[in-house]
Amino acid sequence: MMKKVQVKKGDQVMVISGKDKGKKGKVLVVMPKQGKIIVEGINIATKHTKPRKQGDTGGILKQETPMYASKVMYLCSKCGKPARVGKRVLENGDKVRFCKKCNEEID
Repeated sequence: MMKKVQVKKGDQVMVISGKDKGKKGKVLVVMPKQGKIIVEGINIATKHTKPRKQGDTGGILKQETPMYASKVMYLCSKCGKPARVGKRVLENGDKVRFCKKCNEEID
């Protein structure tokens, strides 16, 4: 089942709940089927890896893990505040997203 995800890859977002509340980052991956996203530098998990082949190095890696998209808000580049995202259709038929705080078009 597809879930609504209001942010796109490359958007700046702010985390609004959880251990990383208040942090800002760029969306790297959007997974609409799970309703999750991966944000750069947020929700870091430690993964222990074992060398699998000759010459591989094992060790402890830190990597971003998926988080629910509802835990983040779009960070408007015009007003600089976290805001809800709306959608509107222009006169020529194009669909665009807009910031509901400052009413500026996003894309």
